[in-house]
Amino acid sequence: MVAINNVTTLDVADGIAVLTIDSPPVNALSGPVRQGLYDGISAALKDDAAKAIVLLCGGRTFIAGADISEFGKPGPQAVGLNETFEAIENATKPVVAAIHGTALGGGLEVALTCHYRVAVPSAKAGLPEVKLGLLPGAGGTQRLPRLTGAAKALAVMTSGDQLSAKEAVSLGIFDKVVDGDLKEGAIAFAKSVIGKPSPRVRDRQEKVEADRGNTALFADFRKANARAFRGQKAPESIIQCIEAAVNLPFDEGIAVERKLFGGLITSPESAAMRHIFFAERQANKIPDVPDSTPLLPIKKVGVIGAGTMGGGISMNFLNAGIPVTIVEMKQDALDRGLGVMRKNYENTAKKGRITEADVEKRMGLVGGSLDLSALADCDLIIEAVFENMEIKKDVFGKLDKIAKPGAILASNTSYLDVNEIASATSRPESVIGLHFFSPANVMRLLEIVRGDKTSKEVIATSMKLAKTIGKVGVLVGVCPGFVGNRMLSQRQIQANALVNEGAMPWDVDKVLYDFGFPMGPFAMSDLAGLDIGWSKEKSTGSTVREVMCEMDRRGQKNGKGFYDYDENRNATPSPVTEKIIKEFAAKSGVNPRTISDQEILERTIYPMINEGAKILEEKKAIRASDIDMVWVTGYGWPIYKGGPMHYADHIGLKTIVERLKAYQAQMGDFFKVSPLLEKLAAEGGKLSSVSN
Repeated sequence: MVAINNVTTLDVADGIAVLTIDSPPVNALSGPVRQGLYDGISAALKDDAAKAIVLLCGGRTFIAGADISEFGKPGPQAVGLNETFEAIENATKPVVAAIHGTALGGGLEVALTCHYRVAVPSAKAGLPEVKLGLLPGAGGTQRLPRLTGAAKALAVMTSGDQLSAKEAVSLGIFDKVVDGDLKEGAIAFAKSVIGKPSPRVRDRQEKVEADRGNTALFADFRKANARAFRGQKAPESIIQCIEAAVNLPFDEGIAVERKLFGGLITSPESAAMRHIFFAERQANKIPDVPDSTPLLPIKKVGVIGAGTMGGGISMNFLNAGIPVTIVEMKQDALDRGLGVMRKNYENTAKKGRITEADVEKRMGLVGGSLDLSALADCDLIIEAVFENMEIKKDVFGKLDKIAKPGAILASNTSYLDVNEIASATSRPESVIGLHFFSPANVMRLLEIVRGDKTSKEVIATSMKLAKTIGKVGVLVGVCPGFVGNRMLSQRQIQANALVNEGAMPWDVDKVLYDFGFPMGPFAMSDLAGLDIGWSKEKSTGSTVREVMCEMDRRGQKNGKGFYDYDENRNATPSPVTEKIIKEFAAKSGVNPRTISDQEILERTIYPMINEGAKILEEKKAIRASDIDMVWVTGYGWPIYKGGPMHYADHIGLKTIVERLKAYQAQMGDFFKVSPLLEKLAAEGGKLSSVSN
C-alpha cells in the first residue's frame, strides 16, 4: 500500500488498483481529496500490474459532496475539480466507483466521471445543489441526462432529493448493487470489465438524442413547477443546462453549465441558502452546554391531549420508534384523536411513502388513557392542553406528583411563561418548553424554550431528541411569544394597521406573497379560522375581524372570510369584506389613503427585524442565525432570502434604521429602533456578528 497523500492510499493486488480516499468526516472534495484523486489515478495508470482501478472511500460514506467552506474563497490551492475529473474520465484503464453511504453533489459527479458505478443496497445518490441555490457545476447537468434522459434528470436535479441504490440502478445511474462486502464486490466487478471498452458517460448519446426537439418537455415542466420554483434562480438555470445537454455537444453544454453556475455562486439567493445550511448546524451549538453533557434516556413519552397538536406531537415519536401514551379527559376525544392519527398514517401509506405494515407498527406503539397516572413511567411528558396559564399550572402540579424522578416535563406552550409554569412543580430544573408547530408531524421547527432553572442535561437531551424525531431544534429564552410568535405579532399589528389606513387584505397578502411567503397574514387567518379565540358572547365589534365573525365570516371552513372561496377553496377578493372595512374606517373617522407596495413591505418586515434585534439584545436567542432558522423552518420565510436577520444584513442595517425612524416620526413609538440595531447600523456592523 502506497500513501498518495495524507488522505489517499493506493493498493495494487491481483490486477486491481484500489484507490482509497479517507478524509473524515464525509470525504468532502477538499483540496487534498482532489489532489489525492488526481495523483492516485496517475499512479495507477503508470503501474503495469494494475489492469483496472476501484475508487473506494473509507469511513461512513463515499464522497458526500463539495467542500462548501471553500465557496466564495480564492482559487484552489490544489488541483482543480475539472482537471481531476478529466484524469478519471480519460483514464485508459476502467475506473469503477464503489459507493456506500451517500454520493451527493460533487460526490455523484465524481462517480459519473468513472466508467462504472457499483453500490451497496443502503447507498444513496443525488444532486442536491439546488438546495443551496446552485446547480451541479462539475458536469452533473451534462452527464446525468445522458444516463437517465432529460425528464428524470429534471426531476432529480430540481428537487435535490436523494435516490436509493435500487432507484439509481433503475435509472441507469448505477450499474449494479453489490451484496456483501463492497470492496470485494467492486474488485470482482472490476475484474469482469478488464479488456472491455471503458465507456465515458459524456459519450453516451441515445437518451439525449431521444429528447432532442422535444420542447414541450421543458415548457410543460416549467409550467407545472412555476409555483414551487418562484423566487429561485437555480431551478431555471438547471433546466437551461439540461436543455443544453439535449441540444448541444458535450463541451458546449459544459460551457453553458459553467457560465450559469458562475452566475448562481455570486447570487444573493445562493448566499442566503448557504447561510441557512450552516445556520442549521450552528443551532445545535449551545455555548454553556458542552457536547460532553450527559443525556437522559428517552424510552417512553407521554402526551397530554389527543387533539390536532397532541396527535401530531405523538406521531413524531412513533415515527422514530418511541412508544407514546396519550392521556385525554374523555374517551370520545381520545378515540377521535387516535382515529385521526391512524387515518393520517393510512393516507401516507396510500401515497406509497410508508407501508401498511408501518402503519400497524406505529399505531402499535401508542396507548391511550383517561388517567394521568398512566404517565408515571414516562421519561418525557409533553402537555398540549389549552393555552391558559392556570390550566397549564394545574397540569404541571399534578404531573409533579405523578412523574418519576428525572422525567422531563415539557410544555407545548406557544406564548406563555415557562418559568411560571415550572413554579407549579418542585423540580423546575426538569421543566422545559417544547414548542411544536402545526401540523406538528410535518413542520420541521421545534422551539426549545429554556427556563431560568432548566438543567443542562434537560437542554442537551431536548436538542438531541429534536434530531431523533426529524426536527430542527432551536434553543430560545423565556419571553412572550419566544422568538417566532413575538416577531410575528409585530407583522400582524402592522398588517391590521395598514388595512385600517386604506390597504385591502389582498394588497397586503400580495406583497408578502411576492416577497416569498407561501401566503399572506389574511389568507393565513382564513386558513386557520377567523373565529379562533373569538367569543360571540364577548364580541364588541371593535375590530374588523370581530365584525366579520359576527357576520358569520369564519374563513375557509365556511367559504367566507377575508376572501370568498369556491367549492375547491380557491380564493377571490371579497366585495363584502371590502365594504366591511370601508364602513369600519368611516365609523372610526379614518380617511383611507392609497398605500404603496414598498410601504406595505417595509411596515410588515422591518418591525420584525427590529424585534429580532431586541431579542438578541435581551439574549433570548443565542445568535442571529438561530432567529433565521426559526423563521425559515417554522413560519414560511423564503429560504432564498435567508431569514429576517440575514435579509437585514443583506439590504443594510442603515437603510432599515432610517426607514424605521421615518415611520416613527409619522406614526409613533411602535417603530422605535432597537439600541442594538441602531448601534450596529452606525458602526457599519451586521446582526450576524452578534453572539450571546
